[in-house]
Formats: sequence, C-alpha cells, structure tokens
Amino acid sequence: MRSLIEELFAYIRVSFNRRIGEPTTEFINRVVKRLDTWARQETARALSDENEAPEVTAKRMGSVIVRSVPFMRPMLIHIIAIFLFGLFLTNLFLYAGLIRSDLWDNKMMVNDKLQPAQAFFLFVDKTYLRSEFLDEQELAEVKEKGFEGNKLTADQRKTIRNRMLMWFFAGDILGIILAFLLRYYPAWIWQNVNHYLRVAMVEKLEYLSLAFHHSNRSGDAIYRIYQDSSMVVNVLDEVVVGPFNDIRDLLIAFMFVFAFDPILGLVCMLSFIPMAVITAYATPIIRRLAVRNRVTNSNLTSRIQETFAALKVVKANNAESIVVDRFDVDAHKALDAALYVRFGMVALSFIVAIVGGLVIIGLEYLLIKWVLEDRETNVPGWAIVFVGFMVWNLGAFNSANGRIGQVVGTGRGFVRFWCMLQDMFIGLERAFYFLDLEPKVLDPEDPVDFPERVQTVEWEDVHFEYENGAQVLKGVDLSARAGTITAIVGVTGSGKSTLMSLLLRLYDPNAGRVRINETDIRDFRLDDIRRNHAIAMQKNVLFTGKVTDNVAFGLQEIDFDAVKRACKIACADEFIMELNEGYDTNLGERGAKLSAGQRQRLTIARAVIRDTPILILDEPTASLDAKTEHQVLENLSEWGKDKVVFLITHRLSTIRNANNIAFLEDGKVVEAGTHEDLLNMEDGRYRRFVEAEEVGLIDSQVQ
Repeated sequence: MRSLIEELFAYIRVSFNRRIGEPTTEFINRVVKRLDTWARQETARALSDENEAPEVTAKRMGSVIVRSVPFMRPMLIHIIAIFLFGLFLTNLFLYAGLIRSDLWDNKMMVNDKLQPAQAFFLFVDKTYLRSEFLDEQELAEVKEKGFEGNKLTADQRKTIRNRMLMWFFAGDILGIILAFLLRYYPAWIWQNVNHYLRVAMVEKLEYLSLAFHHSNRSGDAIYRIYQDSSMVVNVLDEVVVGPFNDIRDLLIAFMFVFAFDPILGLVCMLSFIPMAVITAYATPIIRRLAVRNRVTNSNLTSRIQETFAALKVVKANNAESIVVDRFDVDAHKALDAALYVRFGMVALSFIVAIVGGLVIIGLEYLLIKWVLEDRETNVPGWAIVFVGFMVWNLGAFNSANGRIGQVVGTGRGFVRFWCMLQDMFIGLERAFYFLDLEPKVLDPEDPVDFPERVQTVEWEDVHFEYENGAQVLKGVDLSARAGTITAIVGVTGSGKSTLMSLLLRLYDPNAGRVRINETDIRDFRLDDIRRNHAIAMQKNVLFTGKVTDNVAFGLQEIDFDAVKRACKIACADEFIMELNEGYDTNLGERGAKLSAGQRQRLTIARAVIRDTPILILDEPTASLDAKTEHQVLENLSEWGKDKVVFLITHRLSTIRNANNIAFLEDGKVVEAGTHEDLLNMEDGRYRRFVEAEEVGLIDSQVQ
C-alpha cells in the first residue's frame, strides 16, 4: 500500500511539472530575461562625489528593483508566503478590532445588546441579542426570562466583560507568537537575499583586472560590499513587499472611511496634495545628503583599512598621533554627514506630520458634531450583523477616527518611505556599480587548449602603459626555455613585476605579444593560464589558519605528503616541526606568529606545491639568510629541471644561480646573457649595476 501511494504521488508530481510546472518556469524565465535586458539599459553610477545630487528617475528606480529580482528568486516561495500571511493577519486584526470597538464602546459602555456574530464569539445565548435579530417565538422566550428590551443587565455586562478579557488574553498570547514569527521570518529571508548579492559582488571584483584595483581604494570596495549591498534588504522589503502591504492597508482603511461617509474619504485624499508638494521640493536635498553620507563613510572605512594594514610602519615611526588625528577628521565628516541626512529626513517628516495632524483635528471636530446629531452613517445593511454602526455613536466615532488616523498616517509613512527610498536606491546603485564593471582581460571566444608541456615563453615587442598614462614597457623582447632559470634584473620601476603580470594576463599589452610555445596567451582560457602558473611574491600573504591550509591554499584537495615535500624544498619543514602543533599550528592573522623569513619560505612552498610548468619568484629570498637562500635555490633548481622559472630579484647571490639574466632599463631589455657574459661587457649596464650593489653591500657591512 505504501509503495502504491508513493508511486501515485510521484506520478502526480511528474504530471504537474510536465503540464504546469515546467511551462510556468519557462515563462517566468523569459519574462525575467526581458526585464533584465530592459533594466541593464540604465548602467549603475559610481556615485563617489560627495557633492553630487544624482537624479533618481522612475526608470532608474525600476531598473534597480528589477536587477534585485535574481537575488530574490531563491527565496521567492518564502516572500509569497510572508505576503499572504500578512494579508490574512491584516484582515483578521482589522475585523477583530471593529468587533472589539463595538463591544467595548457600545455594549459595555452604552449598555446595548449584541449583534449575532458577537454573541456567537462570546458563547452567549439569545437573551443577549437585540430584538430585531429575534423572531416572534424567540422574543416571547426572552420576555418570559425577564430580558425584554435592547439593554443589557448588570450580570450580562459582567459576563461580556469577562469573556472579552479571556479573548484579550488569548489574543495577546497569539500576538506574541506571531510577533516573533513576523520579525524573524522576514529577517531570515532578506538576509539570505543580501548574502547572494554580496557573494556576486565579491565574485565580480575577483575577476576584474588589476588596473581597477590599483586605481580604487580597497576600503571603498569593503564599504560597498558590506554596507551598500545591505540596501537590497531594505529595497526589497520596503519597495517590493512593503508597498504592497501599505497600499493594501491604505485601501482597506479608505474603504472603511468611505463606508462611514464619503466626505471623510475626500478630505483624506485632498490632504495628500500638500504632502506631495513639500516632498517633491525636499527630495534633491535628501539625495545629495544621502550621497555625502555614503561617500564619507566609505572614506572612513578606507582610512581604517589603510591604518591597520600599515600598523607596523605607524608604530615604527611613532606616528600614532598623526594617524589618530587623520581618523578623527574622517570620522567627524562621516558623523556630520550621517546626522545631516537624518536631520533632513526628520525635518521633512515633521513638516508633513503637521499637515496630517491638522487634517485629523479638523475631521475629529466634524465626527463629534455628527455623533451629537445622531447622524446616520453609510455603513451597509449587511454589516449590522457584526457591528452596530448604523448611526454615529461612540463606537463609530472611535473606529472612524482610527481609520482616518491610519489613512493620514499612511500618507505620512509614504513620505518617510520616499526619503528612505532615495538613500536606499543610492546605496544599492553604488553596489550594482561593481556588477556593471566589465573586466578588461577576457577569455577568447574560441580558446585554444593550454599545452601539456611548456617549452618556451616569449615576449615579442611588448609595449604597456597603465591607465594613468605611465608607460612602463617600451618594446620588450625576451625568451625563456624549459629547464632554465631566467633572472629579471633592473632598478626599481623598470617594469620587472609588470613583465610577469603580463605573463599571468593580469593585464594585456597595449602592443606586441606574450607567447607560450609560439601561441599568444590571449588565445588561452584565463583559468588555464593561471592554473599553469605559480608565483611566490616578496609580500608574503598568509591567512588565518593552519600551516597546512596556507601551503595548500587554492587547491581543491589537500595532500599532506605533497605539503610536506613542498615545505622541504622551501626549507620550511624544519622550523614547522619545531612549532607547538607542527603542521596543524594556527598562524594567527597574516601569519603574525612567524618571522619574515619563515613566512617567505611558506610562500615559496605554496608556489612549489602547485607543481606548475611556469614558476615566478618575485624577490623570493629577500628575507632569508645566505645559507638558507643557497639551499632553497639549490632545491628549486633541482626541482624545476623541466619547468620555466623566473626570478625577479636584486640580490647578487640569487642572480648568479640563473641560467639567463635579462637586464631591464627604461622599459626595454638592454642586455641579456649569463652572469659571466654580462660582467665581461665593458661599460655594460649590468656590470655597473653589480658594482653598485657590491659597493652598497660593503658599505652596509662596514656600518
């Protein structure tokens, strides 16, 4: 029987997906794709000028909302559920509130008997009902029991009071439970949406070329990812879901106001006109303040990031007071900007609240006049079953007054919402700015497979300049073969590191070609290029975590034997085994527990473990003593017999071990050859470089 039921459900599920689910999904995907195409016509702006007052058009707002939809789709079923749940609760509490108002104000206070629905919920008999709801036989029975007329007895009023209190208690318990759910459930939904956006932003930034990162402060990126991206939560909650709830509540409140009297509804509608005029005038001011708030806080984040990144330099130069003063200036700018934008929003809301308050006071005067005159309401006849509001009485006054306050209050709420909207859209557009950036280094349309064995690496008449116009390489020609170590030598700024960056396709040359086995590297996939390169940099970047995790960083699986072999080649195994927990030792933030030389050896081990055909060593032994340096280079030479190895260094002891030396000057390879060949060139650039280095070394030893 169980298997039969499971097969039945499986059949229903497959049939549903085939007939309804899959066509619906295809339709939704087509709609989303078209909307996304429309939304991307509006390219997100950087919004990095604190004096900018950007125009936020309806089309731009719509494009931002549409571009937020893909991050909502994983949570779509939950968003629909919370909306329907809110709709149900709004109607439940609205009708319950009307019944409560009539029971308390008209029944308890004025002593009127009940409507049928009220008697049903309070579990009382027909002696509590008004006479118009009883037939002749029921009237006779009530009269025999001594409950004639439409007034409650003292005992009946006590019964109603007690049972209402029981309902109040049950409602409070239910309200506490629902309040918890309505706070946590939406928060869980929106935080997941924010998570998807942040991941997308980081993923896009990782693939942007270094040209972007060199010209932008990392603190700005941090602020946009952490803070600006969080606006997707507010935009989706306040703009996508919130307005549906607000408009729904406003329409329901309008319906009840018009049901009491159309004059009330008309006055409420007219009150929105001055609110809209005031808001339109103040909107550009709010936008400018919102941009300034975000830009100054982004600058503050950059200041914090730069300060802690250079903490050793600060302490070494006794510059703590300077750093604190600079931070204080940026912090005050951020504080002032935050206060100004909030002051602008509060001031606008306050002015609009005065307008709304005057409308409510005027209508309250009118309602009191109608109550005193016993004026009839326009409440439809069928509603008499639930509430006794056929004429203006205390209950009708309180209910209508509450609905008027809701309508006018919703109008004030829309003004507050509009102010927040300006800040939200500005923040979210700053976040989407990263998603709109296109990397300048892209995969080819028809990529060539990377060679299984690398034989040669060549630079052919390569020219390169940065975006700021600084020309670095001016026609470089260089070749390296497998099984050799090529040293790239030159003064600071000659283009050594840039040459290697072009080999990794972190940039593309402005002219010329970089080739591997006679194939332009622009014909390879980016992933293939970087998967077949390893690099050990002078700046030893380590991460919080174990030694093993740092050495195997970037690998899908960790092979401990491979980690140990790489560490032995880098002469790191000995000091690692002396650590408290060996390879399981946690290194602390940025490897703070290790010396500079130890960190450098771990960086070399990280490059070695990848076992790539091309290895780049950028000042690999700058922090090593002579003995360790000699051993590391000897190990690398033995290990790299079938690899192309590049050394970027100033240390003569390192250069001498190279098979070929390329001397860069003014963006060109002016000399190339072995150490001995270049030294034998009279008045050679490399020879002068070596002599200058040797003099500097002797001077440092004397001092």
